[in-house]
Order: sequence, then C-alpha cells, then structure tokens
Amino acid sequence: MCKKLGLLFTFSTAFMIGSMFLGVGAEPVADKQALLDFIRNIDHANLLNWDETFSVCKSWIGVTCNTDQSRVVALQLPRVGLNGPIPTDTLSRLSVLETVNLMSNNITGPFPYGFSELKNLVYLYLQHNKFSGPLPSDFTVWYNLKVANLSNNYFNGSIPLSVSNLTQLTSLALANNLLSGEIRDLDIPSLQELDLSNNNFSGVVPESLQRFPSWAFSGNNLESAHALPHSFPAQSPNAGPTRKTKGLTEPALLGITIGACVMGFSVIALFMIVCCCRKGGTGGQTTKSYKKPASAKKESPKSQDKNSVVFFEGCNLAFDLEDLLRASAEVLGKGTFGTVYRAALEDATAVVVKRLKEVTVGKREFEQLMEAVGRIHHDNVCALRAYYYSKEEKLMVYDYYKQGSVYAMLHGNREKGSVSLDWDSRLRIAIGVARGIAHIHTQQGGKLIHGNIKASNIFLNSQGYGCVSDIGMTTLMSPAPRATGYRAPEVTYTRKMTPASDVYSFGVVLLELLTGKSPIHVIGSEEFVNLVRWVNSVVREEWTGEVFDVELLRYANIEEELVEMLQIGMACVVKVPDQRPTMAEVVIMVEEICNGLSTGSRSEGSTPTALVATEITTTLSL
Repeated sequence: MCKKLGLLFTFSTAFMIGSMFLGVGAEPVADKQALLDFIRNIDHANLLNWDETFSVCKSWIGVTCNTDQSRVVALQLPRVGLNGPIPTDTLSRLSVLETVNLMSNNITGPFPYGFSELKNLVYLYLQHNKFSGPLPSDFTVWYNLKVANLSNNYFNGSIPLSVSNLTQLTSLALANNLLSGEIRDLDIPSLQELDLSNNNFSGVVPESLQRFPSWAFSGNNLESAHALPHSFPAQSPNAGPTRKTKGLTEPALLGITIGACVMGFSVIALFMIVCCCRKGGTGGQTTKSYKKPASAKKESPKSQDKNSVVFFEGCNLAFDLEDLLRASAEVLGKGTFGTVYRAALEDATAVVVKRLKEVTVGKREFEQLMEAVGRIHHDNVCALRAYYYSKEEKLMVYDYYKQGSVYAMLHGNREKGSVSLDWDSRLRIAIGVARGIAHIHTQQGGKLIHGNIKASNIFLNSQGYGCVSDIGMTTLMSPAPRATGYRAPEVTYTRKMTPASDVYSFGVVLLELLTGKSPIHVIGSEEFVNLVRWVNSVVREEWTGEVFDVELLRYANIEEELVEMLQIGMACVVKVPDQRPTMAEVVIMVEEICNGLSTGSRSEGSTPTALVATEITTTLSL
C-alpha cells in the first residue's frame, strides 16, 4: 500500500510539474469550469469541441479570451442547438464577459437572472429563442451596453424605465415579442437603431423617438393621430411574422397572402438576376454580392457534411453559412484568384471571405490543400479560419486586417500624400515575411510552396511584423495565374513553382520596400519599367541614393542597413534559381541586420554584405 501511495504521489508531482511547464496555469480555470457546468446542464446538439483537456482560449469553439488569456471575454454560440433554460450559477460566473451571442437556439425560461452579474457586457444577442416573462427591471447594471437584441421571443410586460439610462446604447431590438404598455421616452442620444415592431404597445410614439422610421413601431396598437412619423415607409425590413390579424376578413387575408407570394417570387427573381450580373461585372463596393449556396451548419474538420462550412482547430469564431450570406459584404478587391469581401457578422465580428474563381481541381484535392494550410499556425502566416466547398462555390475565410495590405500602405497612402511605413516598419515587414515563407517551406516535408507572394498578400500582425496570406492557391488553377512583376523568370517557361521561385518573389517585395516603387511602374507618361531590371541598371552605374525611396532618406544613420538589405534583395532575384539563397538563409541574413540595429554594433566580416557579395557580382554579370 505504501508503495502504491508513493507511486501515486510521484505521478501526481510529475503531472503538476509538467502542467506548470506546459503553461496550464495560464488557463482561466474558474471561467473554464463555469462553461463546463453550463454545457453539461443544458441540452445541446453535438457541435461543440468543449473538451476539458483542450485549451479553452485556443481551441474551444465560440470562446474568446483576453490578450493574456486570463479571462473569457466573449461567448458566441449561435445556432448550436441549445435547448431549455440557462442553468443557474454558470454563465453568471464569467464576470468579465463583454459579448454574449446565443441567438437562434431554443432557449426557454425567463431572462437569465444571473446576467445582472455581467457588469462589463457590451453586446447582447438573445434573438430568435423562446425566452418569456418580463424584461429585467434594472438595465443600468450594464452601463457599457451598446447593442441589445432581444427580438423574436415571448417577453411580456413593459419596457423598463432604466433602459433610458444606457448612455452607450446604439442599437435596441425588441421586435416580435408580447410587450405592452406605452412606449417609453427613451431619450438616448447615442441610439442609432431601434425596432419595437409587432408587440402590443399602445399610445403614441414619444417625440424623442420620432427620428426613427415608422416600421420600427408598426404592428402595435398605437393611436393613429400623431402616432407615427409620416416620412418613412411602414414596413419593417426585418420584421418577422406578426401575431396580429384581428380585423381582417378572410378574403383580405387571402389577397394579402397571394400578393405576398407574388412579391416574394419577384424579389427572388430580381435577386438572381442581380447576382448573375454582378458575377460578370466589374469591381466596386457592394453588399451581399456572392451567390447563395446551399445551407450549411458549422462543423469541425473531422466531421464534414456535404455542404458544410469547415472550421479549423483554434478558431474561436461562431457562425454558419447563413450568417455569411446575411452579413453586410463590402468588396475589398478582385485579385488573381477571385473576389475578396469584408463580411460584417451580426455579432460585430468582421471576417474576410475570398470567393474563388476558376478552380479546376476536384473536391478531394481542394480539401487536402485546405487542410494543409489550415494546420499552419505561425505568427507570420495569416491563419485560414474556415472554408466552404460546393460545386458552385468555393469560399475561404480569414481574419480581417483593418490596416489593409502592405501594398495599400506603401502605394495607396503615397497617392494620398502621406506614407505610414518608416524604416523600422519596413524592416519588421521584411523579417516577418521571410520567417513566414521559411516556415511554409518546412511543411509537408518541404513540398508546400506559397506560389503567390506579393505585397497585396502581406498584412501586419499585432506586433507590426509582416505575415503572408494566400498560400498554395496556384495549385488550384490551370493554367496557374501569376502576379506580374513578382514572377520568377523560370516560371514563365516551366510553369512550375519551386521554393526558389518563392525566394525570387520575396526579393521583389524587398526591393519594393526599399525603393517605394511597384514591381511594374511607370516612368514618364507611357514607359512601363520592371522593378528588378531598373534596380540592376541603377546599381550597374554606381551605388547612389537614387535607388532608395526618398521617404527613407529622411532617416539618419540607416545607409548601411539600406545597402545591406538591397544586397539581400538582389541576391534573391538572380536569374539562375540555384544561385539564390534559401528562405532559411534569407531569414538569418535579415535577422542579422535587425540584431545589429538593436545592439548598435556588428562584428567585422559577419555582416550580410560579406554573405551576399558573390551574389551581387553574379547579378550584375547576368
């Protein structure tokens, strides 16, 4: 017995020590347990990966933590089949929650009493459930609340007076409930969206709310005189089926039904025509311009259905295909592989949706590439969060980078008269991209190639370092399109991408950062110049400042770094692939420059100049 106890003690000690070294202590243990208690005590469909052995911050679907991963700040579980009342003393323990999204489930019972403990609540989405009973009397506990959507439930009683004290509130939706009484005078200057339609309100619309359209109050028992503002249509764009048909005869109802069917058919036909026209049209901002494929539910990579959106491990987003289709979609651009949209979801999350065109490979090859890219987790590689495949549509979902691409920062801002990328920023971009590509080249036994490296596919991570997107897309197209100006010379003839061709493309990006010029730029009125050829021609004459971006010449004591980075860039763009350095070697050279900047000194003979001098000579002789 003593021997067994000793062995047990040894295992326990080893486990605790191992846990400390693996960083388990960084987990928000109390919040994790509260979530486990919640999900274990409510009926739900088997769509969640909430395993207590996984990291709640890094792996659990629908859960987002703060930056130091000490607390859970967002819970987003729309359409996951939650059924029944919210268990008491569970979610109320997540005291720093800022976002709660439980929309479109089958949750019953009164408004969760414990939510009064969520003092930091900013976004609350409980619409399309079966909540009943009165609204909470004291809304002032959520003094930071900005959005509250409680529509399409069975709430009754009146609007609490305390709602008027929500000075941060921008959106309030209470439509399609059983609320009654007079509409409160909600004098909230910050309020921008309001929907009180299809309830049992009586009286008149208060003067402070008459700035909102009339559909926001339709379907109530309001007085006809001075009840509604007159300058807006009376139909709500989001109104659900009204519960009132009192006073309408059967012929009138039949006429309304037939008219609605005809109108609905017309709207659908018009929508299909517009989609077809937009599909073949030109760029420009639009909304919801991608075609609606078949409905799908959220799945994990290991549980794929025929028409499912597939999410990758570590993705804390919670949406389905219908959410994407309902989202307001802004066209960010039309690139080599398709159209890119910024989709704003109902929970205020923004994602980037890439709609691919002319994909020639089959479903198996497509999914294999998506799985390979989705498994890459690196600070300098833009994570693929999800994808969707059907015969008609191929979609990829990424995080949204509000700063835009490096191309936009470097060239777009210049056109507006300001440049935001100083020398340190460009160095961080260069070292980040080099690290990202080098990591990609280690995947799949060294067989994975990026194939489309260009400034418009480079973004900044949270530390300001470059990270690359659009990995492996060239393998999906036949013939594979290439970015003009970034393409290695041998690719023109062989049509084959290699690690060396990625090195060439990186070299072009590096020259772009140093010169401030596009890969194909204009000199004079009509002459188009290839950046690599132009740099070579300037260097052949002599080493002068003419090659560098004039914006960089304003910074003192960086001449040596500029020359060394230029030498690295030129080594990467030599014509003979075998004479180019590998990306691993490029990382070492660029890091040496960055380290020299941080320490303020370099040892003689160890600089990148010495490492690439032979490559420069080769470049000039070709």
